Amino acid sequence: MSISPAMIKELREKTGAGMMDCKKALTENNGDMDAAIDWLRTKGLAQAAKKSGRIAAEGLVAFASANGKGALIELNSETDFVARNDKFQDLAENIAKAALNANGDVEKLKTLDCGGKPVETAITEAIATIGEHMNLRRTSMLSVSNGIVACYIHSAVKPGMGKIGVLVALESEGEKGALETLGKQIAMHVAAARPDALTAEEIDPANLERERAVFKEQAMASGKPAEIAEKMVEGRIRKYYEEVVLLEQVFVIDGKTKVKDVVEAAAKDAGKPIKLVAFERFALGEGLEKKEEDFAAEVAKAAGAA
Repeated sequence: MSISPAMIKELREKTGAGMMDCKKALTENNGDMDAAIDWLRTKGLAQAAKKSGRIAAEGLVAFASANGKGALIELNSETDFVARNDKFQDLAENIAKAALNANGDVEKLKTLDCGGKPVETAITEAIATIGEHMNLRRTSMLSVSNGIVACYIHSAVKPGMGKIGVLVALESEGEKGALETLGKQIAMHVAAARPDALTAEEIDPANLERERAVFKEQAMASGKPAEIAEKMVEGRIRKYYEEVVLLEQVFVIDGKTKVKDVVEAAAKDAGKPIKLVAFERFALGEGLEKKEEDFAAEVAKAAGAA
């Protein structure tokens, strides 16, 4: 019997199992939906469905690098306790390695090999084994044709994984050791300073216009003539760039030099041009709703059940 994508989607929604597992279950059972569900249950792969509604805002950010490429992934769990589990950490490490071939596409990453099985299947099996909902939230990959992709992990629980991960791509024919040092220093800066864009041209136009409107209203409220108010606005826009544009920010390591000047000075020392071409910053759980624990309520509930 032909197994349609709609059938796979339906089974996946009913069980929470991975796409490839659902396809196999339907194939093994000639398209019988109920039999396929039972097949998944016997394999322990349908247990994830009961956990899929839970908030997974803990976990790890992990990275891998090879051959001029660097990749970040965020793998979420429900509790920090599970993030310290060796099996969870091994899973995050293997997924990060697979992400080197995903080109930043999380859906593609879910289909790639992870220890002899698709990443999505590996996650589903980990949910069944560990007993918590998990979610591969996102991935990113940077590459250079000639240079390095440096990475920095903040609050590392082990090499290559922690709470914040940063990638920095430098294009240069300079000495690799010097580039690695510069790249790591800039990555540490990005972790602390949280820039929104590499250059002023990359700022979201909507965000820039919103800031400009606020600054203009403030300037006009000051009672200054229009031409003076306009100069005030432009000055505040330059200040805004210094706050959110990586190359315009003051380097946190020395507290006085702009990042663009740090790169230029490093290029002079190396005798080769260095171009900072891209960066990526993942902070664990950013933008996710965190589960709040009410311990008093839990104690009262436990006492009432006793």
